[in-house]
Amino acid sequence: MWQKEVDPLRNKIELQLPPDALFLNPWADPGFSVLWQPEFIWRPMPRAVIEGFAASAHEEINRKITSFLSVTKKQKVFREALEFNAVPALLEQASFRKSYVMASDRLLLSGAAGTRLINRYRWENEDADPAVDITLEAFLAGCREANEARQLPVISDVLDPEMPFAVECRNTFNFYHFLTEALPQLTVLDGLAFQGDIYFHFPNSEEKHRPFTEAFVEALFPEYAGRVFFERAPKEYARVLTAYDFNGGHAQMPEKMLDGIMSFAPPGLVEDEDWLNTRHNATLAMNSVSSMLLALRSRALAAIEGEEFPHLPKRFFVGRDSRQSRERHMAGEDLLFEHLSLFGFEYVVFENLHPIEQIALMARAEVMISYHGAGFANMLFADPGAYVIEIGTLQTAQFRWGDFWPLAHASQCRYINFFADFNTEDPLSEPHFSKDGIVPVALSERAVAQIMAFVVSVLGHVPELKSVDAVGRLARELLQAGAADRAVAVLEKHAKLVIEDVELCLLQADCHKELDEPKSELVALDKAFKADTARWRTLIRIIWCANRVERPQVIRWALSRLKSDFPERHDAFVKNHEWVRYVA
Repeated sequence: MWQKEVDPLRNKIELQLPPDALFLNPWADPGFSVLWQPEFIWRPMPRAVIEGFAASAHEEINRKITSFLSVTKKQKVFREALEFNAVPALLEQASFRKSYVMASDRLLLSGAAGTRLINRYRWENEDADPAVDITLEAFLAGCREANEARQLPVISDVLDPEMPFAVECRNTFNFYHFLTEALPQLTVLDGLAFQGDIYFHFPNSEEKHRPFTEAFVEALFPEYAGRVFFERAPKEYARVLTAYDFNGGHAQMPEKMLDGIMSFAPPGLVEDEDWLNTRHNATLAMNSVSSMLLALRSRALAAIEGEEFPHLPKRFFVGRDSRQSRERHMAGEDLLFEHLSLFGFEYVVFENLHPIEQIALMARAEVMISYHGAGFANMLFADPGAYVIEIGTLQTAQFRWGDFWPLAHASQCRYINFFADFNTEDPLSEPHFSKDGIVPVALSERAVAQIMAFVVSVLGHVPELKSVDAVGRLARELLQAGAADRAVAVLEKHAKLVIEDVELCLLQADCHKELDEPKSELVALDKAFKADTARWRTLIRIIWCANRVERPQVIRWALSRLKSDFPERHDAFVKNHEWVRYVA
């Protein structure tokens, strides 16, 4: 046997040890080697459209949501997503304890498990050691510096073709963690002609284990039939293969391997000289995608290629089977689905579908909508043109939203969130995550109307709205969601409201700019200036837009108006842009 049973006491991890005695340095410590040097460590990839909107019935909560969204966009959103590579690795004297991996009695920092391990180390030591952060970061910085002259060790002997492969699992009852963290690790075996057994090790009791784990392995990795086993930790191996994910281990690698990442980061992170501090791990993770996750998506889409699924809807609301998952009933669900059904939406439950059907459902979807839950992990399989709409709360925005960003980046779908109210006795009181967990969602009638207006608009319809505020809110949501053409349709249908409101006129100009329609943008800017002649910035925009469409007479008019109404602004503009002198 490659593995041997161990005493349950061996499942304990002593996190009170100093970092240099606790964590493995893959570049230097014994017990770790990769099968080959990685082709790349990281590389940029396109961002998905990810947006969130306030949809509370209470203005106090809407203000908090809007503030959180604004801070997130400014401080946490990278210009591009980042793909981090992963490679197969050989561990010696390996031990799988709880949901972590050890080699030669040291813990391996890899992927999401590595990030959780760092967090847990802090929590368990912060009371006894007020300087735990300084100690930890000094150790990691020391690794980076010492590793500058090193390369990851590559396996030096011939690999036994029947060497086992083992995966650490956060648990085997949460669909999100299994699909996004554990299952993708099998993709590092692609091309290896692997002949050994595969073991998934988990910390939870056998009673909590869910059969979807085996079902997804059988559906997506049929070549390993009869060789996949789920065993509860702890487990020890003399030698075993596993996956090493550079996101999670990045804080130890030579800093030159991460050169260039900050060119994509938001200003706040760029200005932090200690950007590799593990306090930034969550921000990096939400903007990153593992190469294993991309490989799993490719494998899943290949599994349904050429198949027909006429029984599956393209527009659907996802409910939950409370027999197989935590029940978080959403107040207002019935009213929302009543409206959705008028536009061809069907009610589905992921747990009642075969894995291949779940993949096909998402790959063919126009619009998926549901309340917050692990089922959104299936967003990995979504078509790039799909709208995946999640209904959450301020709490899910703060604690769970970023977890799903990598899945949207991987599929390139449009991941749209409406953050509504807490389904609690006092919806104005924010729950405490450590005490209350994730609380369910409550949808007011106003929130249902807001969500339905968005949904029907992306499906090609235009709702009739009664106020400037309602038109502006919907058009802005559509523009931010990457549907500028639908925003234009909404604004054109409500032309009488638009022409009287400068903000709506400017919004229409923004939509045409996004669609690369400069002539239409110029028309909208002209309407905006007529609606409010006290805005000098509108004249500046008119000048730039007119220059693009080669309308010198419009430029001369705007410059003349700028000079007469805003002479200081005119002089400053002309001074800084000499080309306008020739037009004038």
